[in-house]
Amino acid sequence: MQRIWKPILSCLLGALIHLPGLAQAPVASAPARPASAVDLNSRLKAIEAEPRQFEASYKIGRKAAAVCANCHGEGGNSPRSDTPNLAGQNTAYLLDQVRQFSEGRRKNEFMEGIMRALSVDEKIGVAIFYANQTVVHKPAADAALAAKGKSYYDRTCFRCHGELGMGSEKFARVAGQQKDYLAAQLRRYREGKGPRIDPLMAANARNMTDADIDAVVAYVSSMK
Repeated sequence: MQRIWKPILSCLLGALIHLPGLAQAPVASAPARPASAVDLNSRLKAIEAEPRQFEASYKIGRKAAAVCANCHGEGGNSPRSDTPNLAGQNTAYLLDQVRQFSEGRRKNEFMEGIMRALSVDEKIGVAIFYANQTVVHKPAADAALAAKGKSYYDRTCFRCHGELGMGSEKFARVAGQQKDYLAAQLRRYREGKGPRIDPLMAANARNMTDADIDAVVAYVSSMK
């Protein structure tokens, strides 16, 4: 772990100057590592199949995730509404996001720097650690608005994210996600702007009104 702290601390110091947006922090990313020959998914499945390896990986992830708590909160429940919760996400989905940041396919200089600094074991461990945390439930503040959101979600969003919003290996868990983060992502997909536009999400969000987004966010953020 000692070899990762110097680049991580460098990224953190730069990010603290640019509050409040994690995604906006213009800091230098760590040099890209050569593509790993390790099949992360196969490695993950092997670890999940062996209790002792799983426990060891969880501990590695918990230690490596300490640096993430500043933005994503202890145990993956973010203290900031514009920063996503990581708790309870699907392990394979989280690992894929780690890989995308590491390879520069998902753009965020701050996150890219941290993910590239992690070893293979730490990347897998972080995914395992966060996937096995519990999302803090926040009941809907406006039950009527959330009910409208449920109606919209049950017509459209459940196809990918599941009836309970739990997602899958390919689609994010949205249940209990942060309100401002959800709203920002839906508006970004609707407008078709930014470096990470999923065609399926863009197609489904294209005709959403602001009222639709507000309702869906109210419902989804309150899902357990």
